[in-house]
Parts: sequence; C-alpha cells; structure tokens
Amino acid sequence: MINERSCGCPTLSFSTHALPLRRPKFPATNKVKKLRMDSSQGSTQQKIVILNSHNENLVGLLHETGSTEIVVLCHGFRSNKNFEIMKNVAVAIEREGISAFRFDFSGNGESEGSFYYGNYNYEADDLHSVIQYFSNLNRVVTIILGHSKGGDVVLLYASKYHDIPNVINLSGRYDLKKGIGERLGEDFLERIKQQGYIDVKDGDSGYRVTEESLMDRLNTDMHEACLKIDKECRVLTVHGSGDETVPVEDAKEFAKIIPNHELQIVEGADHCYTNYQSQLVLTVMEFIKSHCEEKNDKTCN
Repeated sequence: MINERSCGCPTLSFSTHALPLRRPKFPATNKVKKLRMDSSQGSTQQKIVILNSHNENLVGLLHETGSTEIVVLCHGFRSNKNFEIMKNVAVAIEREGISAFRFDFSGNGESEGSFYYGNYNYEADDLHSVIQYFSNLNRVVTIILGHSKGGDVVLLYASKYHDIPNVINLSGRYDLKKGIGERLGEDFLERIKQQGYIDVKDGDSGYRVTEESLMDRLNTDMHEACLKIDKECRVLTVHGSGDETVPVEDAKEFAKIIPNHELQIVEGADHCYTNYQSQLVLTVMEFIKSHCEEKNDKTCN
C-alpha cells in the first residue's frame, strides 16, 4: 500500500500498533537473482541480497552493464529503492554504460531489520556493507548518491570511511535538529520524555519514534561530519529552490564547509523534484560524466 508523506514522496505504509516494524528473516547469505535482460542497452537487472554487519539481509537491484565501476544509490526517509528518483537516475547511469545499484536500507522496503526514526550511522554502515560486497567481487564503487536522509547518509559515510572519491547529496538536511517539530509537534521533547515514544500518523500509515531514535538524530552533527570529508573527495549537492521540506539554505551551508564542493540549485523544484526529474537527472549525469572524463576510464564509455 502506498501513501503520501508530507514532502509528497511515496512510501510504503505500515501499522502503528506493531512498531518498530521487523522485517522477516531470509537465509543469511549473499544472493544474486537475474530479473531481466535489456538487449537494447546490453544490460541486465539483478536482484541481490547482501548481509549487513548486523546479520540482516539488504535487498537491492543491480543495473548490470559489465562495467568495473558501480554507482550506489541510497533512498530517503521511509522510502525504498523503487522511489522515482532512484529508478530514473539508475536508468540514466545504465544508459551511459555504467552499472548502478539501488537498495533498501534495513527496516525499509524488502530488507530485513526494524524501522527507526534516526538510524543515520546505522544506515551508513549498511552502505559500507554494500560497498564491501562489491569490493570483494573486484568491482569499484566510485560514486555514492543519496536523496533526502540518504543525502545525509552518503555524507556521513564519506566522513567515516574515506574510500569513495565522489559523493552526490540530493536535498540532504544540514541541521538535523530542524524539521522535527513539523512531523512530531513542537512539544516533542516534553512528550517523548513523558512516555518514551511518539506515534506519528501519516495518512493511512504511521511510525513510532522512540526516545533513543530521536536522540540519534539530535546527536548526529552534519557540520562536524562534513569537516572530516577528505579534500580529494568531490561532492555535488543538488537542491530544489522550492523545497518546503528541507530549505535550500541547507544546501548553501554544505557548500560553505565542504572543501571540494559543487552546488547546483534546480529552480522551482520541490523536495522530490516533482515535474523536475529531467533537470535533476541531467545535473547528476553531468557530474558523473565529468568523473568519467577525469578518470579516462574505458568502463565509463
């Protein structure tokens, strides 16, 4: 079942009385399942299951072109690998002859695990498991891209692991202390101290915010994290000027502190780039192509 959250992005719904949601367990093994062949592009789409560091299976879809390089795509809050941005960007990358992998973080989509409100560093570790999986297959993840919360996750990853040369942040939030009251109510701290959690209704679905998960978000400092990103790491931030979920000023703050940074504002676009998918994909692909030209890597051609 699909509902619409406050930013207008589709998300899977689930009941509030059984929270946090726990995904069913699959056998603890990395698996690959070929789904289809696109003969016009000479590529396949493969469903892949990757074990994370918490013994949970992460489910993803690899747009396989045979290139050595892979671009990994990370979805946002209460979203999944099938979100429109993830699919459109993956297809565009695939058409350039580069493999792309979009996956569900733990507790989201088809992946195992519990859904939590915060979980930023946990999801960065999920991303690390994905990158290690491909590294063990002698593939090279050269670019990671994330939308919204996923944008914060890829920046946190870059600040922690220092092994990815290119990062794309789509509409990530700079100050994670902001934007909470809109979802939880302005008295959220008082309420969560009283009962230990807040149940949030969102259309026909909802989710539970525990005190622990709220503190995880409040204690995640994007400013400090961005200061730890290597100067050699190229970072692209893309943001819509009409974003009412995360204001465009956040993108400008990232631009101030990340040393090797490019900022692109998509005029008129909202948080999910409704009616602006073409402009978004074009901006992302220009950055990716510039990486390919810089590396002069035949796998990018």
